[in-house]
Amino acid sequence: MGFARDLAARGHGLILVARRGEILEDLAAQLRAEHGVPVEIRAIDLSDPTAVTVLCGELAGREISILVNNAGVATFGPLVDLDPEYERAQVRLNVNAVHDLTLAVLPQMVARRAGGILMVGSAAGNMPIPNNATYAASKAFVNTFSESLRVEVADAGVHVTLLAPGPVRTHTPTAEEASTVDANVPDFLWHDSAKVATMSVDALLRNKMRVVPGALSKAMSVAGGYSPRKITAPIVGAFYRKLGD
Repeated sequence: MGFARDLAARGHGLILVARRGEILEDLAAQLRAEHGVPVEIRAIDLSDPTAVTVLCGELAGREISILVNNAGVATFGPLVDLDPEYERAQVRLNVNAVHDLTLAVLPQMVARRAGGILMVGSAAGNMPIPNNATYAASKAFVNTFSESLRVEVADAGVHVTLLAPGPVRTHTPTAEEASTVDANVPDFLWHDSAKVATMSVDALLRNKMRVVPGALSKAMSVAGGYSPRKITAPIVGAFYRKLGD
């Protein structure tokens, strides 16, 4: 929602995509009323390849100025104990949909020599994370895909920016609302989704390569790049095992 609110405040018309149509309808009504911009909704499960194909066909035929690849899910715990079909769906959502949607809009952006793609990767994609294996691997794809694509279109007038955050949420939950992740990650390490969205869109407009908000995500970037993985992986994995429990 943070990206939608920020872009609407800047005057952009929107196509909102998510599974739950009722939430999209409420948000669209708010944005139309507050900012006077056109807002369309597509209640689509982006882990469904057929639905993604239909959406990509539509977007390929429209003038899309900014694509925000923001959808994603995560699981925690040993891979062998997790639901195999949900793990496959996670890859389809976190990886395949990102790739397909980018392929749909990139040719028109290059042809116009204008446009921007904001990829929401993760600090988790910078290192191996036992007990978060599918998510970490899927975000490693997004991180690398984003920075590789950026070089390819550098001379074509298209901006590509990677957001690689740590934990992000819209508000501090009550004790009753708190998830296992909320309970295990200290409040000071969380980032406000609205602030992260504004920071990220600003970076995209400046064609910045990567946005890494907060101390935790910066530390994970450094650890992933410079620390011996045989040391860091078991330590990080032990923490993520708690999230699975």
